[in-house]
Amino acid sequence: MKSKNLKTRTANELGALLRHWRDLRGKSQFDLSLDTDVSQKQISFVESGRSVPNRQTLMVIAQALDIPLRDRNTLLLAGGYAPIYSESDWDSMEMKSVTDALKRILRQQEPFPAMVMDRYWNVLMMNECAPRFFNCFIDVAAREGPQNILHLLFDPNGMRPFVANWEDVAKSLFERVYRESVGRVVDEKTKALVAALLAYPDVKNEWKNPVALSFMPVIPIGFIKDGLVLKYFSMVTTVGTPQTVAAQELRIECMFPADEATEIHHASLMADSPN
Repeated sequence: MKSKNLKTRTANELGALLRHWRDLRGKSQFDLSLDTDVSQKQISFVESGRSVPNRQTLMVIAQALDIPLRDRNTLLLAGGYAPIYSESDWDSMEMKSVTDALKRILRQQEPFPAMVMDRYWNVLMMNECAPRFFNCFIDVAAREGPQNILHLLFDPNGMRPFVANWEDVAKSLFERVYRESVGRVVDEKTKALVAALLAYPDVKNEWKNPVALSFMPVIPIGFIKDGLVLKYFSMVTTVGTPQTVAAQELRIECMFPADEATEIHHASLMADSPN
C-alpha cells in the first residue's frame, strides 16, 4: 500500500509539472503530441497522474518544451528517475574546459571590460580592464555583498549617478532580465532580484514590463567622466549545446565603444588608470 501511494504521489507531481511547463509555453496537448510523436492520450494520462512515461519519453517532452536543464532534473526526480544533468559548481574540474575558454575570451576582450555572470547577474569572473574601468567612478572593492551588475547600475551609491541615460538604461535592463532568463523562465530568485531592483529610489513599477524601447540597433549606456559621456554597448555570449546546469546558466558580457570618440577616450582612461 505504501509503495502504491508513493507511486501515485510521484505521478501526480509529474503531471502537475508537465502541465505547468506546457501552459508556460502556450502549447495544447495536441501541439505537444505533434512536436514529440507522443500520443495526446499518453500526454493526457501523464498530466492527470494516471501514468508515468519512461525516461526517454520524458526527456523528449522536456526538449520539446525547452525546459532548462536544472528543471529537467526536477522533472526526472518527479518521475522517479535519477537526474542526468550535472549540477556541479561553475568552477568545478568538470567545467575546466569551459572556464579555460571563458578566460581566453576575457583576455581577448582587453582593453575593454568583459565579465562572466551567472543567471542572476552575479559576476563570477572578469578581465583586468573591468575593475579598472569601474574604479574610475567608484571603489568597487568597498561594495558589500556579491558583485552584481544590476545592483551596481541601479544603486544610487554605485554606478547609477554616472550613467547619463540612466532611466532608459534601467528600462532596457529590466527587458533584458526577462529576455535573457534561462529557458525564458522567470524563476523565484529572478523575481526576488526584480523586486530588489524595484525597491531602489525612483524606480517605477511599470518598468518591469518588457516593451520595445527604441528603433535604434542598440541602446548604448553612457558613463559620465570628467564632463564627457562615454557610450558603450554590450554583446552577450552563451555556451552552445550545454550539457551541465552550470554551462547553461553562464554568460559572458563584453562591452564595446559605441562610437569613435568613446574608443579614443577609453584608451586614455585606461592609460591613466592604475593597474
